[in-house]
Amino acid sequence: MNYHWNWHIFFEPDPTGAGTYLDMLLSGLWVTIKVSLFAWIVALVTGSIVGVLRTLPSKTASWFSFCYVEFFRNMPLLVQLFLWFFVLPELLPPAAGLWLKQMPNAPFYTAAIGVGLFMSARVAVQLAAGIGSLPRGQRMAGTAVGLTTAQVYRYVLLPMAFRIILPPLTSEFLNTVKNSAVAITIGLIELTGAARSMQEFSFQVFEAFSAATIMYLAINVVVVIGMRLLERSVAIPGYITGK
Repeated sequence: MNYHWNWHIFFEPDPTGAGTYLDMLLSGLWVTIKVSLFAWIVALVTGSIVGVLRTLPSKTASWFSFCYVEFFRNMPLLVQLFLWFFVLPELLPPAAGLWLKQMPNAPFYTAAIGVGLFMSARVAVQLAAGIGSLPRGQRMAGTAVGLTTAQVYRYVLLPMAFRIILPPLTSEFLNTVKNSAVAITIGLIELTGAARSMQEFSFQVFEAFSAATIMYLAINVVVVIGMRLLERSVAIPGYITGK
């Protein structure tokens, strides 16, 4: 049996009556972009804090950051989303659990925060490695001129470390976009979910997922170009060579 290709399917109305199949995919694309950006903000902020804690001389801070990273890095993302979405409301007091269950757009916020926390462990490791790669003299010089530990990190170590880890951060951002597809398992209709709905309604599976693939590639190309431009703009002549 030969497959019947139908590229005009994108302009046909979808069964929900909300628009065409192309509109359905574009709506899923917009949800993917929003989830990815929200998750990346969570990952960058939380991962930066944990990454700094990993490099502090305090044993308590080091122990906390180690446990945090191992917990979120070693547990599959799918399991984490299930825990946050299905298990957490049952563990909270009844009023709080009911509020979580009835919260508007609960799958969106669960996916964004869940993916963000999962990726924050990877960002923390990258940042800690970036700080550790800096010469010890930079930290000592900051202390010698009278800066506090917080000021040394803010004005000396972090600006340099973030410049060094921009290439691996680009990869982590791309992983965040791809990991957002797991949100379909908790009922969020992002790009993968929209493509799956399209193929279930129209039975045009290759067209649906071909379009989704192109859209994912387009997002990744934009991210790579944007991060390359950022890397060049913040490169330090003689220390970090822009490509």
